[in-house]
Amino acid sequence: MEMEAKTKVQNGLIDAKKLKHCFECGICTASCPVVELFPKHYNPRSLLQKTSLNINRAIKENGLWLCAWCYKCYKRCPQKVKVPEVLASLKDLAAEQDYLRGFEEALELIQKEVPLPAVCCYACFHPERGRVDKPTVLKALKQFVANCEHEEVSPMPKAREKKIAVIGSGPAGLAAAHDLAKKGYSVTVLESLSKPGGMLRIGLPEYRLPKSVLDVEINHLKDMGVEIKTNVTVGKDVTINELLQDGYNAIFIAVGAHKCRKLRIEGEELKGVIQAIDLLKKVNLGHNIKLGNRVAVIGGGNVAMDVARIALQLGAKDVNIFCIESREEMPASPWEIQDVEGSNVKMIFSVAPKKILGKNRRVVAIEFIPVELGDADENGMRRPVPIEGSGFTVELDTVMLAIGEVSDLSFLPKDIEVAEGNTIAVDLDTLETSLAGVFAGGDVVSRPATVIKAIVTGKRAAVSIDRYLNSKDSATEERI
Repeated sequence: MEMEAKTKVQNGLIDAKKLKHCFECGICTASCPVVELFPKHYNPRSLLQKTSLNINRAIKENGLWLCAWCYKCYKRCPQKVKVPEVLASLKDLAAEQDYLRGFEEALELIQKEVPLPAVCCYACFHPERGRVDKPTVLKALKQFVANCEHEEVSPMPKAREKKIAVIGSGPAGLAAAHDLAKKGYSVTVLESLSKPGGMLRIGLPEYRLPKSVLDVEINHLKDMGVEIKTNVTVGKDVTINELLQDGYNAIFIAVGAHKCRKLRIEGEELKGVIQAIDLLKKVNLGHNIKLGNRVAVIGGGNVAMDVARIALQLGAKDVNIFCIESREEMPASPWEIQDVEGSNVKMIFSVAPKKILGKNRRVVAIEFIPVELGDADENGMRRPVPIEGSGFTVELDTVMLAIGEVSDLSFLPKDIEVAEGNTIAVDLDTLETSLAGVFAGGDVVSRPATVIKAIVTGKRAAVSIDRYLNSKDSATEERI
């Protein structure tokens, strides 16, 4: 049985023979945001060790179902071991042997430790990401989500007199609000959109996160006592200083990164050139979108993969992704790339747009040039360097720009320091900004990351805010 199991894993999604090169440096564990959520149950280094020693034991570990497939472990691994795919092979083997106790235990842990558990099961832990699509697994997941949706939530007792404002209702903001409400604080979430959810609502396609699931979990937060105010733009309707003056004892800034980067090339202002985040927002809000038959997506990240698939769903016949990276260097998660490669989308690597051509003020084509990535700059970004030789032109109807997002920090008071890359500077341990009592986390600090990373940050912020307010209470008692 042991030899049969090893063969199944080695012939699975990856070549597991590479495990013999793992020298247990621990970088995979140190890089993983899930480890912070489940320190006693999830340790990638330990799981790899158990896989090498005894696969039949490894498939019984609940931890192998807790991988969120962010690939941070792989991207930082000196041996380039694809840990998520090793674990996916183990999960598939566990399902084949009808051993799902580990999966059930993992779901119980998610329910206990993670805010928005049903949302996280769709956006972070869904087994289909690892191509584990056995009916028994999906049935167990469906039942878990149904149980989450029908869970009765009671208001949390307001054991603390302190009030906290959370700016932004994305995953970081909602996670912080959840944990602070459980600690007995009065929490108010301020959201500029007409519906709460932030990037969970406007940035994730319906096939990745059903909005009905998101709505149920947001309603659970409201049932706990969290107040959510929509159509409130901080900086326009109210300022941070006004919130502090109005009696909020602490503020958590979690506005995400909703501002799209620009190419800064000729023709970018033409009709038919749209930002990927704007497309996702309109689709998620039910707008009627027409892209035409020929669509070019510029970018190599997860957002580019999503909008390319959406373009097909909207009726486009010819969808191409153009990116400056090679296939191996693309920043998108490998499982996202695999999904796109399985569709009718074509990918063209190591090219950069030179000029967008138009007619009657509307896009009709793009000129591309071949490039290679140069050395990393001070921000870790590798800039494209043109390669001598001829470029090429592609005729099209729509261009979607998915080259990254940044945060809009125009609402910040001058007391809050801004770091390089247009992010908010925070204390790395406490997440407190340069303005006392104001904390920040999520994409507005780390740049665009994963849902699970944002949730981890929100939970960390809740702990820091609680400690900050308790320390102020202690200082007041000493003065008295």
